[in-house]
Amino acid sequence: MLKRFSILGGLILAVMATAAFVNRPEAMRSVQSTKDAYLQADYTNVAPRISATVVEVLVKENQYVDKGAVLARLDDRDQKIAVQTAQAALDAARANLRMLRAETDMQDLVIEQANATLEADHAALTLAQTQEKRLRKLVARKSSPQSLLDEALSNLTSAEAALRSDTAKHDAARRQIEVYAAQQDAAKAAVSQAEVALANAQLELSYTMIVAPISGTVGQMNLRVGGYAPAGNTLASIVPLQNIYVEARFRETQLARVRPGQPVRFSVDGIPGHEFTGTVDSIGPASGASYSALSAQNATGNFTKVAQRLPVRISVDPDQANADIMRVGMSVVPRIDVSG
Repeated sequence: MLKRFSILGGLILAVMATAAFVNRPEAMRSVQSTKDAYLQADYTNVAPRISATVVEVLVKENQYVDKGAVLARLDDRDQKIAVQTAQAALDAARANLRMLRAETDMQDLVIEQANATLEADHAALTLAQTQEKRLRKLVARKSSPQSLLDEALSNLTSAEAALRSDTAKHDAARRQIEVYAAQQDAAKAAVSQAEVALANAQLELSYTMIVAPISGTVGQMNLRVGGYAPAGNTLASIVPLQNIYVEARFRETQLARVRPGQPVRFSVDGIPGHEFTGTVDSIGPASGASYSALSAQNATGNFTKVAQRLPVRISVDPDQANADIMRVGMSVVPRIDVSG
């Protein structure tokens, strides 16, 4: 009888332990897994900055290219003409600046000449004043005729007029220097503006060479010789398969113990018989529903609770066999070891 009670008690304990194990919280499992996972890569779309006709295609679909490699060339005749026009405008602006500088140098000589003329005028005025005083005394003593005094007075008036005239010319010459300085400032600004226009034209010309912004494999190529490439339209995508990773969406009830740095093992449906390793890189800040334009409103009377899924990014360990077969979009089954 005692033996029967012992067996029954053992069975009851086994059933309770099994029920406790089965009904334990999902987050308490030592390995968290999901089938909602795919291989991803941060690919870049390539689009022209200008609208033009494709004249040469230098790559093929599914070809690996390095960053900066030329993918295609667009018709650049309009851009070359724009560069030549901008270069001519810059040459003209620089020539105008050189001319103004030369005129400024010549004006310095004009000012020196005006200074010499003023010195001569002052000397002539001093002489005329001296002769007028001498002849006035002689005429007063009746030692000289009046006609000589009249001539001296005329010479004095002419010397004073000449001094006033040359002084005005000297002042005008000095003011002209200020005019040339202002014109030089405007010419320098015109040169800077022409340099910017030339740089912009050269930049537009560089846009006729479509280059790879990153290293990776060319996909979704829409480049054809003779085809028209509108600005902003995607012509190809560069997929960096060397930086491929896993994006897995786990239920919120699975993530209580998931942390960055935890080891991951995963299988790829397209590569059967092989298991790969990786590491939890990061956990998304929000669920997919949170980013929806029309978010769920749970304020109605009928409410069904649905476990949300959050993205977990898993980096792939380098130098693994058959990793080169991985392609973006392949289905993955990751298993995160959270026991540590």
